[in-house]
Amino acid sequence: MAHTIQQVRNIALTGHSGSGKTCLAEAMLYCTGALNRLGRTEEGTTVSDFDPEEIERRISLRTSLLMPEWDSHHFNVLDTPGYADFAGEVQSGLRVADGSIVVVESVSGVDVGTERAWRNAEDCRLPRVIFVNKMDRPDIDLDSVMEQIRERFGRQAVPLQHPLNHGEGFSEIIDIVKMKLFSYTDGKTSETDISSAHETAVQQLREQLVEAVAESDEALMEKYFEEGGLDQEELEEGLRKAVLNLEVFPVLFGDSYNAVGMDRLLDTVVGYFPSPSDAPGLPPEVDGQPQQLKPSSDAELVGLVFKTLAEQHVGELSLLRLYSGSIKTGDEVSNPSTGSNERIGQMFELNGNERTEVEGACAGDIVALVKMKDTHTGNTLRAKGQSGTLPEITFPDPLIRVAITAKEKGSEERMVTGLQHLRQEDPTFIFRYDGDIRQSVLQAQGDLHLGTITKRLRERFGVEMELEPPRIPYKETIRGNAESHYRHKKQTGGRGQFAEVYLRIAPKKRGEGFEFLNEVVGGSIPSNFIPAVEKGIQESLVEGPLCGSQVVDVAISVYDGKHHAVDSDEVSFKLATSYAFRDAFLKAKPVLLEPIYSLAITVPAEFMGDVMADLNSRRGRINGTEADGHFQIINADAPLAEIDRYATTLRSMTQGKGIHTQTLDRYEQVPGDVQSKVVAAAEEARAA
Repeated sequence: MAHTIQQVRNIALTGHSGSGKTCLAEAMLYCTGALNRLGRTEEGTTVSDFDPEEIERRISLRTSLLMPEWDSHHFNVLDTPGYADFAGEVQSGLRVADGSIVVVESVSGVDVGTERAWRNAEDCRLPRVIFVNKMDRPDIDLDSVMEQIRERFGRQAVPLQHPLNHGEGFSEIIDIVKMKLFSYTDGKTSETDISSAHETAVQQLREQLVEAVAESDEALMEKYFEEGGLDQEELEEGLRKAVLNLEVFPVLFGDSYNAVGMDRLLDTVVGYFPSPSDAPGLPPEVDGQPQQLKPSSDAELVGLVFKTLAEQHVGELSLLRLYSGSIKTGDEVSNPSTGSNERIGQMFELNGNERTEVEGACAGDIVALVKMKDTHTGNTLRAKGQSGTLPEITFPDPLIRVAITAKEKGSEERMVTGLQHLRQEDPTFIFRYDGDIRQSVLQAQGDLHLGTITKRLRERFGVEMELEPPRIPYKETIRGNAESHYRHKKQTGGRGQFAEVYLRIAPKKRGEGFEFLNEVVGGSIPSNFIPAVEKGIQESLVEGPLCGSQVVDVAISVYDGKHHAVDSDEVSFKLATSYAFRDAFLKAKPVLLEPIYSLAITVPAEFMGDVMADLNSRRGRINGTEADGHFQIINADAPLAEIDRYATTLRSMTQGKGIHTQTLDRYEQVPGDVQSKVVAAAEEARAA
């Protein structure tokens, strides 16, 4: 249908893995008449999870865009994954949404993934509705779930409904705003008056709602105190304003598997969520300046490409959220992110993997553009000739790393090209050559994320990869002073090789790097050979004597030597220097330094002891803990060598409820027993 900007609702479905977001998206489509039967995740028949790998794994791996119509309103529903490996998909979905439906599972309640989704939406300053799903579960403790919700999300979390017969056969909801009972049978809804048996409980909930709305507005508060209540129109208008101002977060209940409560959810989104003209989803700044974007189709074009998809037989699709202005096929637009211009070709609306071609789009719309030549995820598109970029999407740092090589000789170039293409679709992984360890390293969010990358590389680019734990980027340094010299002499019948070099080596403070000093006097080493001496040292620093790691924080001076008028040359002095350096370094109390990472681990309180014990076994250091409601945050340091695949280990220890972040903090000296093992392993590898 044709729609105005006021009729658009851009919403993200977020929540913990398994809370039923994809099932909810399916039920919304079914309720709006877009489907004549409900698809099932376990059968691989949902509109949202259409990728073969999603069907195989029965979880969402990427954000899907759905476009139901309800009550003359156009919805852009962004169904985001709940699994922690795909948190970047949630970030990009929330970045372009105007509101978020946070899905809570009725029995498990507020999980760590729910908490993360809430905070991400909070960072984007988005209005939120809490939808308590799977109300047909027989073991629901509703009071406990509501207590959790208020504890985690504040007293602004206010029920708009009272579910009557939760458990098996759940089918009745009282709407506190409309004061009506809604019953569901075979996908159909009937509306009746509330029976006297429920009046007391419902009136108490109504009073809580009225108080919450009145507290959000001074004029309403005065009216409430004077008259003891609000009329229906004041309540509904005040509620919408409170939701937009993040003063109230409505709590709704339903069962998406049986499509119970879907009409109430859709009506709530229409009635109380913002349209793009209300502008909550607009970034507050553009290029560091307060933004002047006008959410209107009459303004100049400004939009953000928030996702890139690769579709078979179509090519790359760039998903664009328009913040202002309009766009149509044939337009030439500017990409200030890359400094290039683009011509708009085909344009589609997406409903899962179904595409409907459109001629144009306006402010508030989300569309897919085909085959943009130099436009990628995070880029801004503007009217031709206009500059200024929208803030880019902030993606989480990768948590695991593997060294990769192509299995088939000669396919390295295809591997690199394939990974570069895949990264256009998924900026949450990093691929680079690490010069410190001399390996190509792939960094991902977790094992499942890594598995999806390698599978796509194999299926789409025909490249098989070999994965192995990457080397640890140790560094080598010294704690003492030493001297050494080396004479290089080689005679082979003609012109020979000769050089003798005397070196001193001393430690420098951590982080000061390398210093070369020329203390030669009297010309024992001619000045034209001093650069060769320095080069010999520089080359020796790349692979240190202990385990072949980079040497850091040393001062080396050349103070004497000898040369031969005929046989001395640069090669001779480089060789003599490298041998003298090695000998001096090994005399100067050499030590290994290892990377230490700072960890912030969030787990439910019952897993705290196991996690801390595991950290201690990994040479970790607990720096402190802090309570965050039901969750505990453990702040710790641990060596990189001990936290390989830690994201996987943590999830295993905490039944999938633990998450963490990790950042490189510093380098520290490796304990003596560990250093001995590392050096022995390096010597064994060299011998092999």
